[in-house]
Amino acid sequence: MSEAGRPGAEDGAPLLYIPSAEAGDDRVVPFAVPALDIRGRVIRLGEALNLVLDRHAYPDAVSRVLGEAATLTVLLGTALKFEGRFQLQTKTDGAISMLVVDFTAPDQFRAVARFDAEKLAAAPQTGTAALLGHGHLAMTVDQGAEMSRYQGVVALEGQGLEEAAHQYFRQSEQIPTRIRLAVGEVVTGGRRHWRGGALMVQFMPQSADRMRAADLPPGDAPEGSDYLTDVDGDGVRDDSWIEARSLVGTIEDHELLDPALASESLLYRLFHERGARVFEAQAVHEECRCSRERIMGMLKGFSPKDRHDMIADDGQIGITCEFCSRRYEFDPAAVEAEVGAE
Repeated sequence: MSEAGRPGAEDGAPLLYIPSAEAGDDRVVPFAVPALDIRGRVIRLGEALNLVLDRHAYPDAVSRVLGEAATLTVLLGTALKFEGRFQLQTKTDGAISMLVVDFTAPDQFRAVARFDAEKLAAAPQTGTAALLGHGHLAMTVDQGAEMSRYQGVVALEGQGLEEAAHQYFRQSEQIPTRIRLAVGEVVTGGRRHWRGGALMVQFMPQSADRMRAADLPPGDAPEGSDYLTDVDGDGVRDDSWIEARSLVGTIEDHELLDPALASESLLYRLFHERGARVFEAQAVHEECRCSRERIMGMLKGFSPKDRHDMIADDGQIGITCEFCSRRYEFDPAAVEAEVGAE
């Protein structure tokens, strides 16, 4: 999920201050800061995320966590350079037992969660880490039937999605990566709605040696220094990377969620002294992959007895999509006739 290639001075447009009136939602803005050897992406989700969460009508705590998962998935999925799918899925013992977010390149996503209402009501804390509990997070890249799927798995041991993403990049792609992620409700025009925002930077110098973690701290490192504590966990001591990740660490949640603050304006705040450059933005939207044809294909995979057991009191087979809540009705005789015709 890296930003492939290294930007040259001619790549991208020079970043100028963008007035707040030009803020745009539901798009991902790739950028580069050549002076720091970093590439990254910033995402702001507005109505697309709100549509997904409103449709499910989950409790607020579940909506927020699923919103984080969706924002992170779209941030990473839009880095795909081919037509395919990227999926984030968790399976845990917490009040929120499962999250699934599908991103289909280049621009559509859907999301669903499962939770235990009793556990949720009894939860002493409502932070993401506490609600997920212990289990695992899997990120899967599917390039189609003719290509092998790739999956990276991270153990969830009481950390949130932001830190889990850092672990994924440390162990799976070994690219120094820093992510800030925020989801919340805001009020605009007297209406409350969900918003999500995230920013990712990756350290990609020409020399691979600069990406290596230090094996040992220098002999004169003072006790308690960052060389010994390594609070960011990547162990890379390059000055450019330390500066970049420190700048990212200053981002506050309200900056990622402010509907009047354009992504370009946020980048300007962070990196204008270093000469940031932006690339063409990618618009995204929520869209489910379900269809009557897909559901019929699924029904054909069941045995005749299983299909018979699905018939409801009204004589129809009813299937509701977990992702978008769309309901499909099938006449059992028509289903059997289509199965027999194959």
